Amino acid sequence: MKGVRRIGGPRRHRQVAGWLLGFLFVLVSGACSDTPSQAFRFGLASAPLNLDPRYATDATSARINRLLYRRLVDFDETFRPVPALATWKQVNPRHYRFFLNAGPGRTFHDGTRLTAYDVKATYESILDPTQASPLRGSLQVIDRIEARSDEIIDFYLTQPDPLFPRLLGVGILPRRLLVQRHPFHARPVGSGPFAFQAKPDDNRLQLVRVQDGRRFEFLRIPDPTVRALKLLAGEIDMVQNDLPPEIVSYLARTPALRIQRIPGTTFTYLGFNLRDPVTRHLALRQAIAYAIDREAIIASILGGAARLAHSILPPYHWAGHPALQGYRYDPEKARSLLAGLDKNVSRSLTYKTSSDPFRLRVATIIQDQLAKIGLHVEVRSYDWGTFYGDIKAGRFQLYSLSWVGVKTPDIFSYAFHSRSIPPHGANRGRYHSPLADRLIEEAEAAQSLEEKQKLYRRLQEHLLATLPYVPLWYEDHVFVARKEIQGYVMAPDGNYDGLQQVYRSVRAVQE
Repeated sequence: MKGVRRIGGPRRHRQVAGWLLGFLFVLVSGACSDTPSQAFRFGLASAPLNLDPRYATDATSARINRLLYRRLVDFDETFRPVPALATWKQVNPRHYRFFLNAGPGRTFHDGTRLTAYDVKATYESILDPTQASPLRGSLQVIDRIEARSDEIIDFYLTQPDPLFPRLLGVGILPRRLLVQRHPFHARPVGSGPFAFQAKPDDNRLQLVRVQDGRRFEFLRIPDPTVRALKLLAGEIDMVQNDLPPEIVSYLARTPALRIQRIPGTTFTYLGFNLRDPVTRHLALRQAIAYAIDREAIIASILGGAARLAHSILPPYHWAGHPALQGYRYDPEKARSLLAGLDKNVSRSLTYKTSSDPFRLRVATIIQDQLAKIGLHVEVRSYDWGTFYGDIKAGRFQLYSLSWVGVKTPDIFSYAFHSRSIPPHGANRGRYHSPLADRLIEEAEAAQSLEEKQKLYRRLQEHLLATLPYVPLWYEDHVFVARKEIQGYVMAPDGNYDGLQQVYRSVRAVQE
């Protein structure tokens, strides 16, 4: 159900946080002790919106789909492509040949064999304009695809691309079911380490781990306090991220739980509608960037569990920009920029966010900081589906979201090229810059890594100057689980691949 909230100041949120922790203590003190069950239960802040990898654009869907489907190519810790289902060789600058391996992932969950013809059908369905896949724009470099045998497939390109394999990270679907227009979004069939079992309702997804038949249940529990209560009561076994720092601190003192943390690449930003009569003004966007004290928010709200960001790509990415300098906190500069705006430009704005309490707290702080420079901001919160639908449709002035699991600089084309306005991509702010388009296209066509890096760095400088986004920070990843849940290894991009090795220790339960 859709909801809209007007949010108060930081003091009010500290009071609410204190009340929640008190409430948490009272309930937990009477909670029953954990008893192991056959199924592993994973608490989610939001449910996956689409289990078809050709259409999934939200983070939860992407993480679940990695479990359900295998892909030709994956990435190592330096964000360079490495073989997954296939190895490859570059026959000539516009021709790549892929060889399917004989390892795991070559059998679909319906028992049929995964072949080069399935790969061809999957990518051709994405390239088919009638299918309206949001991934189509990033694959326009593909001219044609030929399956030479069950094991070998050729990709022919419209232009040379020395890093072409990076684009082939989409989960492979069975050709037979594609022809039948099977509803993969509701009943996925892949060849990944987990198979779909059931989706009883919008709040529950049941998978089976292929290697041992163990059941996994993903439960949508939007409220982080309720999620923590269920974890403490043994009603769920584990959660990852989307927990306020004060709740994480409380859980860390609980003997029944264990916590893991690693630095992450999740990029959080404030986005603008560039077609809106107010937020289209660059001076206003710059004023907002100068008015946000990001370091204070990281220290006080995120508990220090984040690092300042100046671009989508972290500075250590091969296409990142280590020398890029963002907007420092300067409220006087912000007021000066606002004073220079035409008086007819409204100083009242609407800021949309999800109903997640932590995201609401962040929005509240930003609201308060912008009020200090003379901007009146109304914060409106919605359930995830409504909020995300509004953002894709362009129904906003300001919003905040995060990019999760970004590995390649193709994100720039997907998020900022003028051809990538939804449903053809994720240019949700309707950003249009001829220079950005040109730099993106030149970088895509560049023939060396060095040339690509130079162009992408120029592009990041231009994006920071024109501000379709205000970069905020890269958030750390936090995994909290019952102490008997062991074997989970966290990934910098926040994926759920660690569930392939997770197990329940009987000894830990008995201690």
